[in-house]
Amino acid sequence: MNINSNTISTTEHTNKWNYQDFVWSLSLFGTAVGAGVLFLPIKAGAGGFWPLVILALLCAPMTWFAHKSLSRFVLSAKNPNADITDTVEEHFGKIGANIITFAYFFAIYPIVLIYGVGITNTVDSFLVHQVGMASIPRWLLSGCLIMLMTLAVVLGKSLMLKVTSAMVYPLVFILFALSVFLIPEWNTSMMEVAPNWGAMPSVIWLAIPLFVFSFNHSPIISQFTKEQRRRYGDNAATKTDKITGTAALMLMAFVMFFVFSVVLSLSPAQLALAKEQNISVLSYLANIHQSPMISYLGPIVAFAAITSSYFGHFMGAHEGLVGLVKSRSSMPVKRIEKGSLIFIVVTTWIVAIINPSILGMIESMGAPMIAAILFLLPVFAMRKVAAMKPLRTSALVQIFTVICGVAAITSVIYATV
Repeated sequence: MNINSNTISTTEHTNKWNYQDFVWSLSLFGTAVGAGVLFLPIKAGAGGFWPLVILALLCAPMTWFAHKSLSRFVLSAKNPNADITDTVEEHFGKIGANIITFAYFFAIYPIVLIYGVGITNTVDSFLVHQVGMASIPRWLLSGCLIMLMTLAVVLGKSLMLKVTSAMVYPLVFILFALSVFLIPEWNTSMMEVAPNWGAMPSVIWLAIPLFVFSFNHSPIISQFTKEQRRRYGDNAATKTDKITGTAALMLMAFVMFFVFSVVLSLSPAQLALAKEQNISVLSYLANIHQSPMISYLGPIVAFAAITSSYFGHFMGAHEGLVGLVKSRSSMPVKRIEKGSLIFIVVTTWIVAIINPSILGMIESMGAPMIAAILFLLPVFAMRKVAAMKPLRTSALVQIFTVICGVAAITSVIYATV
């Protein structure tokens, strides 16, 4: 009798929305809102207005279904403290765990390279257009910026984690303020471009990888899921579904408002120029607007967003590389840690000097691995692992999730062939 009473009480508690749920929704939301969002309008707007509308409608279910499935995957582990790697090892053995560790490193490491290029271009654009200086030699500017950011991580990890967490909400507020500020600049040039309905499916298909990257908050899913399991036990799936759904709706409303506001304030030619200059949309807006607010606030927000993203992804890439090398080498851990740090810093510096396309790097290097882990792995487990049977999503959700994951991977292959 007591057991039934406790179960009913727990169920009622699970179904009730509370302050902790709101905080977790904000945390998932904040994890996704990073530097990728600053490049999203350039790519998303390049295909025209109507494909952008369709992508906006797709982004919420695409984000929710994938993240709630990954959360359910973590819930399927016997150990309540298991993370994604532990869960993979339990279900697929050590070989599976090694594959996922390898894939996860190569999902995070390219993002560090992307931010090395992004921070160099942001600061260079700011110094030239807002400060009026001549360009500093690229090898020197990129080297100094990457070294300073890396030293900040190495010398104060706990402080950097607190700083980056605190930066999320001011960044979100400022981006929202900029979105509203741009409303008077809205024009119909984007909508006046006649849509090519025959080419629209391919336009949407090729844009999916950047949406996957920009809305991804999988790095925090393990921690989030373990906390819900601790609080709600066997009813945790109901709670994780609600929180991930709320975060997905928040992302759709906020990020797509920002994207539409930027796209409607610029012409297709201007978006193409921003892509050619390889800078974030905020840096481009700063260069063409006379408003002091955008001229100075835009690059500062871009700098803060890229820096905060660099901190988190650098730590993840470093830990992942150390883990990969440690499992295959008998070298002392300290030496592996130093070697891994030097490797990441030097390769990031080299790529920043070369200055490849940031959008190209996101699409070809970052998105495919994220899509494989976030969209395909949980659905595969639902079909193959007995422990996932009670946690399976509906067949329709599984099909939609797999289609999005396959689309993200195949569009990258198609674009690079």
